Formats: sequence, C-alpha cells, structure tokens
Amino acid sequence: MVTEEAQQPAAEGKGKRGSFWKEMPVLVVTALVLALVIKTFVIQAFYIPSESMENTLLVNDRVLVNKLVYRVRDIERGDVVVFSGVESWDPEVQVEEPSNPVTAFARWVGVAFGVVPGEKDYIKRVIGVPGDVVKCCDAAGRVTVNGVPLDEASYLYPGDKPSNDPFTVTVPKGRLWVMGDHRSVSYDSRMHRSDAGGGTIPIDEVLGRAFVIVWPFSRATTLSIPDTFGQPALHAPPP
Repeated sequence: MVTEEAQQPAAEGKGKRGSFWKEMPVLVVTALVLALVIKTFVIQAFYIPSESMENTLLVNDRVLVNKLVYRVRDIERGDVVVFSGVESWDPEVQVEEPSNPVTAFARWVGVAFGVVPGEKDYIKRVIGVPGDVVKCCDAAGRVTVNGVPLDEASYLYPGDKPSNDPFTVTVPKGRLWVMGDHRSVSYDSRMHRSDAGGGTIPIDEVLGRAFVIVWPFSRATTLSIPDTFGQPALHAPPP
C-alpha cells in the first residue's frame, strides 16, 4: 500500500517538470533577445567565409568582433575590421536568399552566433586612415604609408607580393583603405578604385574590430596590431 506521504513527492516532481516545459519558450525567447542586444551593441561572432585574410584567418574560422572599442578610440592602421558592404561592394561569397520566414530566422540566428557568413559583411586589415597616402610599390616592392615602408612579412600570405598592381591613393576624410592579407586573392580596396570613394570604405560602415579567434580551439589566439604599424614616422604628415 502506497501512503499519502509517498505519493506527494512524486506529484511535486511532475509539477516541476511541467513548469520547466512551460517556461522553456520564455527562456528561449529571452536568450535570443539577449543575443540580439549583445550582437547589436557589444560583441558579435563572425564566420570567415573566404581566403582573403589567409593565413591570419582561415576559411571556417570564427572571430569575435568588439563593437564598443571605436567608441573610446579611433580606428588604427593594422586593425582587422569587419564592415558592411551594403550598396557598395559586391559580396565575396554568394549566399542563397532564404526561401521562407523560418529559414530566414534560422539564418539570422546563424549569423548572430557566427555559424554562417553574413552576405554583405567583409573582414579586412586597415592599411590607411584619413589623410594617409598609401602607395605600392617602392623600389623594394613594399607598400608605403606616408612614405614609410611597411614590413608585412608577419601577416602577408607566404609567397604573395604586397600588390601585383601599382597604386597611389590619398585616403579621404571619414574613410579607410583596407586590404586582405592574402593579396593575390583578396578583392579589397585595390579592386574598387573605380567605385565612389576610390576603393576606400566609409568609417561609418565599420561594425567593429576583430580581436580574437575563438574557433577552432586549436587556432584560438588574439589578433594584435603588427609591430610595423607602430613606426612613429607613420604618424607624420604625408610628404
């Protein structure tokens, strides 16, 4: 015979399980709202979709992008930045449009967590900031900024030249000159010189600074500014 005292804990257990499943939708919605807030204002995961930043970043790497850093400091030469190319650059990777609202929502979640690439988002290294004169190449085949040659060996893809095509550009106010580390395949500022802005991108379109690789774990590392961008002469007025 089962006593009333033995039956009571079982009933309480069922109640707790029922309550959990009732609360689950609320927890899921709350988590998604928090993810949206964090993604929009603080930190966003970003999926690397192309080879343009090899070997610094490889296809399928995931990085975290700091969206607050440029509220406290200016964008610096050498920063790896994510920016929007909406209504300007064509996407480096063609992404099929979602066929229905459910698929579209799933894709939004995937982009938010850095599981799938954003079609109109790009990741490149800042080479020139407003007022800089960026040129390639000097007698030694190097990119120069304000007449100062950059030593790009620490991040340039092995075997790549700094640029196969010569160029000289003065970066306009409010814009940036950006290049991929894998120069031979990167569709960067050099390839957009016929566009409005002469290949430069608007600072207002920068989403944030990529500061760490978080996936795969075997490649986890910070993305620091290479030493060559610390040369004091870079900050002198262009010649």
